[in-house]
Amino acid sequence: MGTHVSRGADVQAVLDGVRRIVQALRASSRWAERHVGLSGAQLFVLQKLAETPGISVNELAERTHTHQSSVSVVVSRLAALDLVTRTRSASDGRRVELSLAPRARRVVGRAPDVAQERLIRGIERLQPARRHELAVVLGDLATAMQADAKPPRMFFEERTAARPARRRAARG
Repeated sequence: MGTHVSRGADVQAVLDGVRRIVQALRASSRWAERHVGLSGAQLFVLQKLAETPGISVNELAERTHTHQSSVSVVVSRLAALDLVTRTRSASDGRRVELSLAPRARRVVGRAPDVAQERLIRGIERLQPARRHELAVVLGDLATAMQADAKPPRMFFEERTAARPARRRAARG
């Protein structure tokens, strides 16, 4: 009996933790959509790009801790909104460098940190052994849910269409 109660309490505690994280990410993305006309993922990418202009998509993926294909989709949407520019590197013609357009600098300047950044900081503050254990456990959980078949997208990126964002972001 005690094991069953404990297991149920543990399951609820895990689900509550996941719910709190998802709610924070969702609220952050909704704020971005309402106030700057971009998804939370798009704002997160702009903020990371503002920290290090002139980086490549692969470097940006590394900084956002996201698969390159997902970051590439977000960057393409931002470029279509004239918020990100792509230029060939002067030193290496194969390399494409990303930069913020002036309007994007204004958007980033008035936006608070997005929840993705707070989540990353929280994970980085964990002791290395606990961080590794969390990575293993979450990977196991994703496998058990059969949710590990393809690279995950950035949080809530698929929710925002480019057309509505263009009108609001254009005010920036």
